[in-house]
Amino acid sequence: MNQQNPVFIPGPTNVPESLRKAVDMPTMDHRSAAFSDILHPALQGVKQVLKTREAEMFLFPASGTGGWEAAITNTLSPGDKVLAARNGVFSHRWIDLCQRHGLEVEIVDTPWGTGIPAARFAEILAADGSHGIKAVLATHNETATGVCSSIAAVREALDASRHPALLLVDGVSSIGSIDFRMDEWGVDVAVTGSQKGFMLPSGLAIAAFSPRARAAVESAKLPRTFFDIRDMAESYAGNGYPYTPSVGLLNGLKCATEMLLAEGLDNVFARHRRIADGVRAAVGAWGLELCAKSPDLYSDTVSAICTPEGFDAGRIVSHAATVYDVAFGAGLGEVAGKVFRIGHLGSLSDVMALSGIATAEMCMADLGLDVRLGSGVAAAQDVYRAGADPQRMAAQ
Repeated sequence: MNQQNPVFIPGPTNVPESLRKAVDMPTMDHRSAAFSDILHPALQGVKQVLKTREAEMFLFPASGTGGWEAAITNTLSPGDKVLAARNGVFSHRWIDLCQRHGLEVEIVDTPWGTGIPAARFAEILAADGSHGIKAVLATHNETATGVCSSIAAVREALDASRHPALLLVDGVSSIGSIDFRMDEWGVDVAVTGSQKGFMLPSGLAIAAFSPRARAAVESAKLPRTFFDIRDMAESYAGNGYPYTPSVGLLNGLKCATEMLLAEGLDNVFARHRRIADGVRAAVGAWGLELCAKSPDLYSDTVSAICTPEGFDAGRIVSHAATVYDVAFGAGLGEVAGKVFRIGHLGSLSDVMALSGIATAEMCMADLGLDVRLGSGVAAAQDVYRAGADPQRMAAQ
């Protein structure tokens, strides 16, 4: 695949040249004083992106799945009950991980394309008078369906019944690209990875623990060694790591958070919303629909686009890769072959997005779908021109 072309998968995302250089560094002694100049700014930068003053950050050499495992093994015990909705591939995988660790999962099966059923959660939590449910799992952004759920609504469900369960949130494909308010939403553990909104290669699992979650660590009985945050916290205090860290990725994370904060988080989120709006306008111009069932659920990081019944959406993904050297996301799980996905997160601009939209149009036209070349591009251009800097427009 031509490496000059941007990718339009929902992760790993495009790596800016400055971050590629930040990751590409000579070997460093991670037990030297110089390592702390990388570690602590990275921890502090992530803390700011998550909008938390209270939580502690932990950075593991792993992917987001490792972050899920860290979240449950540090806070729960064998046989504990957790509540979760299954509305996509990644919520399902977190449920599966819990079950493999001997946890009892109360699953609320939810149609794919819909969000976390906060009202149903509220009913279940209110009926749990003995507080047998120890944690609520919430996938903020379901990457398989392009659905972004309200974490604030899940917190309201917990608060309405005064339920003490911990709130554990998968923010792998949202944090760094979609507004995430850890303290305001009362999130106890937030999980993400380096390869999405932070615009880095895969290899860092990022987990943030609230004071309540930190307190739960002392009574949690699930086995943990590599993911024990107590070892990590002790090492951080001495400017070190409990084992060999991914120094280059940590340096990249330090630089990535500096880049996001320099752009301004509100500007980062507005950029993602604008790019996503352009993609959505293109989908409408093509006469197609999104997998997400309503606008309040639309993700600003990935759009899962439904193709006509009887047409294998995977053909678009394969054709784009083979003919145009462009990567789109394939459908997963229940929507495999029914949708193709355009990832629009991380290091992406309006102009880059237009190239992805144009490529998708060419693929669909090549494969015989009733899509007029230029229709989606024009619709997206209207969105991007409307959102352009007025001063720059006036200067033309």
